[in-house]
Amino acid sequence: MKYMKLIATLVLTLVVFYCLNTKLGAIPPVGKFLDPVNGVWQNETNEIIEGDVTIAGLSAPVTIHYDAHLIPHIFAQNDADLYKAQGYVTAKHRLWQMEFQTHAAAGRLSEIIGKNALDYDRRERRRGMAYGAEMALEKMKDDPEAIALLKAYRDGVNSYIASLDDKNIPVEFKLLDYKPEPWTIKKTALLLMYMTKMLAGGDDDLEYTNSLRKFGQERFDLLFPDFFDVNDPVIPKDTDWSFIDTEMTKAPQGDIPLDTIRETIAKPHPDNGSNNWAVSSEKSVTGNAILANDPHLGLNLPSIWFVMQLSTPQHSAMGATLPGALGIISGFNNHIAWGETNATRDVLDWYKIEFRDDSRSQYKYGDSWKDTSIRVETINVRGALPVIDSVLYTHHGPVTYDHNFKSDNKRAGYAMKWVGHTGGNNQRPFLDLNKAKNYDDYVNALKGYTAPAQNFVFASTSGDIALWIQGLFPNKWEGQGKFLMDGSNPDHDWQGYIPQAFNAHVKNPERGFVSSANQHPVDESYPFYVFNDGYETYRNRVINDFFRSKDKFSVDDFKALHNNNYNLKAAELLTEMFKSIDVSALTEEERAIYKQIKSWDFNNDIDQVGPSIWRAWWYKLYPMVWDEFDTEDEALTTPFTYQTIYLLINRPKDKFMDILETPEIETAHDLFLKAFKDAVKDLNDWKAKHGDYNWKDYKATYAGHLLQALPAFSRFDIPIGGDANIVNATSENHGPSWRMIVEMSSPPKALGIYPGGQSGNPGSLYYDNMIDDWAAGTYYDLNFMQNDTATSDIISTQTLTPSN
Repeated sequence: MKYMKLIATLVLTLVVFYCLNTKLGAIPPVGKFLDPVNGVWQNETNEIIEGDVTIAGLSAPVTIHYDAHLIPHIFAQNDADLYKAQGYVTAKHRLWQMEFQTHAAAGRLSEIIGKNALDYDRRERRRGMAYGAEMALEKMKDDPEAIALLKAYRDGVNSYIASLDDKNIPVEFKLLDYKPEPWTIKKTALLLMYMTKMLAGGDDDLEYTNSLRKFGQERFDLLFPDFFDVNDPVIPKDTDWSFIDTEMTKAPQGDIPLDTIRETIAKPHPDNGSNNWAVSSEKSVTGNAILANDPHLGLNLPSIWFVMQLSTPQHSAMGATLPGALGIISGFNNHIAWGETNATRDVLDWYKIEFRDDSRSQYKYGDSWKDTSIRVETINVRGALPVIDSVLYTHHGPVTYDHNFKSDNKRAGYAMKWVGHTGGNNQRPFLDLNKAKNYDDYVNALKGYTAPAQNFVFASTSGDIALWIQGLFPNKWEGQGKFLMDGSNPDHDWQGYIPQAFNAHVKNPERGFVSSANQHPVDESYPFYVFNDGYETYRNRVINDFFRSKDKFSVDDFKALHNNNYNLKAAELLTEMFKSIDVSALTEEERAIYKQIKSWDFNNDIDQVGPSIWRAWWYKLYPMVWDEFDTEDEALTTPFTYQTIYLLINRPKDKFMDILETPEIETAHDLFLKAFKDAVKDLNDWKAKHGDYNWKDYKATYAGHLLQALPAFSRFDIPIGGDANIVNATSENHGPSWRMIVEMSSPPKALGIYPGGQSGNPGSLYYDNMIDDWAAGTYYDLNFMQNDTATSDIISTQTLTPSN
């Protein structure tokens, strides 16, 4: 009997030992994770960074001053040392984020997470993400200096990785039980592709094709017009385009393939966008031009941005960087400031491919057949055998959908033509912007930039302001790219690109300001075809009306505008709804809530209930209008918000207002009442569970960890107003990811803040320390050091020294 107890004890010990040191599904090896010597406990730190560190390959010492916000101010003697140091410092604070995002871009999450990520990885491979990164690197090879600096950055990252041991690797590696791999220049290209997908990876071609087939051309044009009836474009309406002398692409003959398509590729977040603006010296209270930028992206932890100052004796710049890429992306130097918003141009089109036979080795093109090529994608899956996916490529691009993925037709496929695949040296423009001294330098820096298309705002110490809409844009015939195209018709190919000099732009406009908020870039007088690709229609009008409201503006005015909570969308529709609602049809309980929203001033402030009632009402109303689009048989996208409200106000008896499943014929006025009653039920249910539906609690803004399933590493119930379509565009987990204001004095005076912190370590004091101030509309002074002498806010200094 005693031997049986001994054996049982031994078996139990072995089982416990195995479980403590083995990753079981999503659970990390508990023993390794909780190990007091090398486990998670070692990741709690106050981030005071001092002393000398030896870095191989440096030509001279590099000084790094950390200020009170843990912003590193890097002073090097040359560019190679500067970007090597940038790589080292960024990896020190954001290594896991850099690794995870580039794995995501490459379609390699299955290596970390397992088979649950396989479908995502297949989509990214079939989107051609790694292929696009490789094409970008081929283009970069024409720029030896850029390649050399990318390698310097790579070496800096790898110097930090080499210094790590089990004790101090980032906690997410411990949680997921894997180790960081060496950084490569391809990873930087993948990061840039990651941003290209996020900001220029969307389209509605296939959904529009289904809608055209379903509703016909006349109804389609009503729902999805190329221009809204109100248009306050990025480039002022009075712009003279007579300098454009290139030939426009003419529409060919031929029918659109009206297939019924059930699935389409995953879309970027619909709230991805941004604001930027600048006022000239004449329109500034101080006589200095002032510039502002706030990119609207996911509210993530670790934060999307990492703020730095990058300096050599020849140049110095400060602002927001992207962990994994070189240079300052949105920032300023001693001469200019710059920032970006998404241009939202259509640079992704779909082509129906007809294969010659089941071998799919050739496809029809014109009067002959072209050969396909095969890119074999090997997806390594943690805990399982690798998955092989053979992706066909045509001259249009990858065949994303075929009988092996989301399609049943062996003789046909759908190929993606995307500017992200064309290859571009999109690192060089930012290297040059960091050094730019005037408008001409700014324009020259942008010339080679291809994707994602951005509205680059500019201001200088000389008082100039400007805005260029820059990217590589196909010169399309009218209607091209709005629907699925015939891959066998050469006339349906992209026939060329808009010459860069003819990209829409403006310098020192008479009105004294430039601005963009993802609205339509131009009016109908611009000669190239630019259709309505989901352009914003509310934030931009609030911004432009603000700058038309008086003659002079200050930095404080800029702060107020960044944090402006006025809900123009609600104001325009509710004014009409109030006119038509039959109050006598409301219950006493409903009348009380109606009285609350009737007294609302249309500001989405945190302590108000009006925004919550409005949202509940709108969320019930919108799907009632578009119940015709509620189908699983085909992929459809509903009309844009502005056009929906336009139809509700101007065509209240249109047949789209009728609810299909009811025998009555409803009008917009009927929908207003029904949607309000349904909204009241939802609000009361919410109140019973959560308490008062003030906007802060009802919206419940949060910044989630990149892994999404880690609430302990996230921040919830952030007290901030705003919403999508509002200048303060903060929705549940999207919003101003970096707020920057720069007054172009000599030297510039700058403010900045973002919803997170400089450290990627959840155990650090600097992981999320900026969030509360960001939510309150507070800014931090950015200490743009003019030399490497420590100032009063410097809390620590580190020196990187050469190893030889």
